Amino acid sequence: DYINVLRKRQKLVEAREHAQELFENDKENLYFKSQFAVISMQLGDYETALALFDQLLTAMPGEPVTLTSKGHALKTIGDTDAAISCYREACRDGVIHGEAWQSLANLKTYKFAESEVARMEDLLKNPALRKMDRVYLHFGLGKAYEDRREYDLAFSNYANGNQIKRAESRYIAQHMSEEFEEQRRVFSTLVPSREGFEAPDPIFIVGMPRAGSTLLEQILSSHSQVDGTQELPNILSAVHQLRSRNKDFDRLNYPRAIMDLSPDELRDFGRAYIEDTRTHRKGAPFFIDKMPNNFRHIGLIKRILPNARIIDARRHPLSCTFSCFKQLFAEGQEFTNDLAYAGRYYRDYVDLMDFWQARFPEQILQVEYETVVNDFESQVKTILDYCGLPFEPACLSFYKTERAVRTPSSEQVRQPIFKSGLDQWRNFETHL
Repeated sequence: DYINVLRKRQKLVEAREHAQELFENDKENLYFKSQFAVISMQLGDYETALALFDQLLTAMPGEPVTLTSKGHALKTIGDTDAAISCYREACRDGVIHGEAWQSLANLKTYKFAESEVARMEDLLKNPALRKMDRVYLHFGLGKAYEDRREYDLAFSNYANGNQIKRAESRYIAQHMSEEFEEQRRVFSTLVPSREGFEAPDPIFIVGMPRAGSTLLEQILSSHSQVDGTQELPNILSAVHQLRSRNKDFDRLNYPRAIMDLSPDELRDFGRAYIEDTRTHRKGAPFFIDKMPNNFRHIGLIKRILPNARIIDARRHPLSCTFSCFKQLFAEGQEFTNDLAYAGRYYRDYVDLMDFWQARFPEQILQVEYETVVNDFESQVKTILDYCGLPFEPACLSFYKTERAVRTPSSEQVRQPIFKSGLDQWRNFETHL
């Protein structure tokens, strides 16, 4: 139980120490072994995780959940063929494990065979199918039909999967808009300050999901002075702390609580961020935090880490929002389950970014995905200049950089720049 609490608080190093203790005390316990494997994977220790997954599969041959987890680890380190083998084995006849089907779709580069499409359709007819298996299968079929250019069928499946997810959601678009408005009110009142922790290490890549942030991360992490990490939850953890400071709970305790932070508290929050993220770094002087939702918290970031660099990854609104709609996110990003919610969220995002740009002039770099694709080398140099980094040719051949990539774009950023994705949304224009 304590391990699970530590994981939720992103204290992964400490969680792994306790998981290892349980595992060492009882190496035959499959639950302890699985828990240790998953936490090892979260910390980037793929060698340990894969060895443990293999032990689990020796004890439980063909177990679909473990096969899928092993596939995730292999995909993340770039061994796509081996990942596909794991996912396909988890999809074998007689097994119902929707996540494995959706994981194949999530590779983006995988094309389903006719027989696989037929099997997914058959599985959907099972009245006893669990809700999440049904969601996974709809998203898998959406990708399959899109690849076959059967766009009406593809959209129908994306919409059905999202409808099931939306029915389980407690997301209220108005609440999100109110929080954005409160950010503007609070930071219109606060005098700009440099009282936080002055470390220059972090480069935040923010914006909407599916806006090209993984591409920018891969370009920058190909530089010798920059560590690529992952979508770090540490700023969101600080937000939760601030939101719960007032015992009379109010949705807007955050961002109001920022107004009460003393200079010492600002420095403590900034120092804690640098120390807690160190476990994800490999020793380069700079590192990337590419949690997209951090665009909501740029005011907080600039108060606790005044020297942080911030890159806003921007993409055409219909291209971006529809790409979100057809992406099944593991958790959060609930606005993506409805096209109207997605449109409203995009508009609120643009309005808030306009405010941050005015509040922190020349401190935030906006990078258009379409411009990067069409004018690649020039945009790479602009990004490096903004980050104060000398040009390195490796940033142009970013797709050759071997590193773990955990986002849905992992396979796409292992290929050279391609333009085919720019206008994919137009195939669905009648539905948007």
